[in-house]
Amino acid sequence: MRVSTAHTYDKAIESLQKRQTELADSQSQLTSGKKVNVPSDDPIAAARAERALATIARSDANQRALEASRNVMQIAESSMADAVDLIQSARESIVSAGNASFTDAERKSVAKKLQEIRTQLLTVANRADGGGGFVFGGQGADTAPFIDAPGGVQFIGQGGETLAAAGEQMNLTVDGQNVWLKASSGNGVFVSDASATNTGTGWINSGSVTNPQANPYLTGLSNAQYDIDFQVSGGATTYTVNGGPATPYVSGQAIVFDGMSVSIKGAPANGDKFTVNPSQKNLSVFDALDSAIQALGASNLNNGQISQAVNKGIANMDAVLSTMQGARSGVGETLNRMDGTENRISATKLAAQTERSNAEDLDMTDAISSFQAKQSGYDAALKSYSMVQKMSLFQYLNS
Repeated sequence: MRVSTAHTYDKAIESLQKRQTELADSQSQLTSGKKVNVPSDDPIAAARAERALATIARSDANQRALEASRNVMQIAESSMADAVDLIQSARESIVSAGNASFTDAERKSVAKKLQEIRTQLLTVANRADGGGGFVFGGQGADTAPFIDAPGGVQFIGQGGETLAAAGEQMNLTVDGQNVWLKASSGNGVFVSDASATNTGTGWINSGSVTNPQANPYLTGLSNAQYDIDFQVSGGATTYTVNGGPATPYVSGQAIVFDGMSVSIKGAPANGDKFTVNPSQKNLSVFDALDSAIQALGASNLNNGQISQAVNKGIANMDAVLSTMQGARSGVGETLNRMDGTENRISATKLAAQTERSNAEDLDMTDAISSFQAKQSGYDAALKSYSMVQKMSLFQYLNS
C-alpha cells in the first residue's frame, strides 16, 4: 500500500494537535489543582461535586440560622433568670407584709416596692434581641410586644414562635404570651378565695388535691364550682359546702370534699362565703402583682383580710414563678440541643466537602507523572514530525 506524503503530514499534524491539547489540559489541571474544571471533563464527577456544593451551601445557611437562634435563646435565658430573681424578690416582700406588727404605712411601702418590681419586669418582657426584634415577640412584633394599658399589661404581638428556615427547629423568638400571661391560677387545679363582701377575719388557703380520681377538675368536670357558706348562731359557727349538711367550724381544720382539701382560719362572720373554682391558664405575672399591690395598699384591713391578701399573693407568685422556671428550663434544653445540632451540621458539611474533593480534586503525584509523560510524548511527536519533513520529494531533489 502506498502512503502519500500529504497524508503522512496530516496524520503527523493531527497527532501533534492531539498531544498538544492533552498537554494543555494536563497543565490546566495542575494549575487549578482540580481534575474537573468544566463539566465536560467528567460529567458524572461534575454532578457529584455540584450536589456536594449545594449541601455545603445549605450547611452554611443552617449554621447562620443556628447562630442567630443561639443568640436569641441566650438573651431569653438571661431575661428569664432576671425575671425569676424579681419574682422571688416580690414573693419575699409579700411574705414580709404578713407580719402582724406591720402598720398600714409599712404595707403600703411593700406595695410601692412591688410596683418597682413590676416596672422592671415589664422592661425585661420587652427586651430586644439585638437584631431589631424582641425576644418575647411571639410570631412577630414591630414594637414592644407588652404595653401597660389601663386594664393591665397586654400582649400586642402575635402568639407563637418564629422559627428559622432550617432543617431543624431553631427559635428566633419565644412565645411571650404563654411565658408572661398564661400561668395556671390557684394551685394549678383549683382556685380558692374569699368573697369581697366578707366581714369576718376568716381566710382560706390555696388548698390541695387529696384524691385525683374523685376530683372533678381532674376527671373532666372542669366547670364545677363550690361555695362554702358560714352561719353564726348562738355563738356556734357552722358551714355548708354547696348547700350540704351544716358542719361545725374549727379554725385551721381541713375541709375535705370531692378529692380536695382547703383550710380556713380565723373567725368568719355570719354570711361570709368562700369559693372554690377551677384553675385557668390566664394568670399574668403583672396581674398577680397588681392584685397584691392593690390589696397591700388598702387601709384599715382586719387580720383576716391581710392574711387572705398575703396568702393569695404568695400563691400567685408561686404560680407565675413555676411557669417562668418551666419556660427557662425549656430554653435551656433548646440551648443544649443546639450543641448537637451544630455537630450534625458540621458533620454534614465535612461529608459534603469530602465528597466534593473526591469528585473534583486532583491527585498531584499522578498528575505530575502524567504531565511529564505527555510532555515527553509531545516532544517525541515534534521530533518525529521534523524527521518526516525531510522525507519530502522536493527535499530529495534539492539534495
